[in-house]
Amino acid sequence: MSFIDLRYEVSAPLATITLDRPEARNAYSEAMVRSLIAALDAAEADDRVRAVILTGEGKSFHAGGDLKRMQSSSGMFAGGPVELRRQYIDGIQSIPRRIAQFDKPLIAAINGAAIGAGLDLTCMCDIRVAAEGAKLGSTFVKVGLVPGDGGAYFLARTIGFPRALDMVLTGRIVQTDEALQMGLVHAVVPREELLDAARARATLIAQNAPLAVSLTKRAAYRSWDTDLDTALELAASYQGMVQNTDDHQEAVAAILGKRAPEFKGR
Repeated sequence: MSFIDLRYEVSAPLATITLDRPEARNAYSEAMVRSLIAALDAAEADDRVRAVILTGEGKSFHAGGDLKRMQSSSGMFAGGPVELRRQYIDGIQSIPRRIAQFDKPLIAAINGAAIGAGLDLTCMCDIRVAAEGAKLGSTFVKVGLVPGDGGAYFLARTIGFPRALDMVLTGRIVQTDEALQMGLVHAVVPREELLDAARARATLIAQNAPLAVSLTKRAAYRSWDTDLDTALELAASYQGMVQNTDDHQEAVAAILGKRAPEFKGR
């Protein structure tokens, strides 16, 4: 499988997706959007992969939209209101829809600036580890736009509505110390330690029973916006599933036998 403006690598049990358009600060291209969806599909289908790391090539994590293409009204920014609406729905919005259905843990390793849709992409991930000095901002209003990929929704779910509203209305840039304080990122590490830190976090997750991890992630997201009775019903259903898996029996036997478990994902 070939990828454009993106690299996909597997070193089981982890996969790494690297946005690879450094000359444009890893801004979206139409090919990158398609490749990102394809990489997530590949990781989902690969039983060796138990967690995925998403990062950027070069000094930036992801600059969001390509300003040069905005200026020329080309590519994903071409057309009138009706055409542009359809391009957003079929194009960049396919990313949050795909990630919302992605059952494996997704960790953002924020190696540099995450701006606009780049910040939104980090908020779609489950865990965010940032390099010292990385800058984060929902800067759409600075270029006369709104978060067209649903970024306001994801940012509010990540840091809460009042903080998100401040960021999206001012368009201000947040430094890593403030990002950590407000919960926008889970950890801040020296740049040279970023991928090791992300891999360590991903490996901790990957050591657990894969089906239990996937259903726990799904339960957490599905329970977020629902009522207690629905959340409890969902939890009971998922628990009924995993309690009948080989991995559950293996985990219990390993704990009682004081040994490391060997999970098979079934």
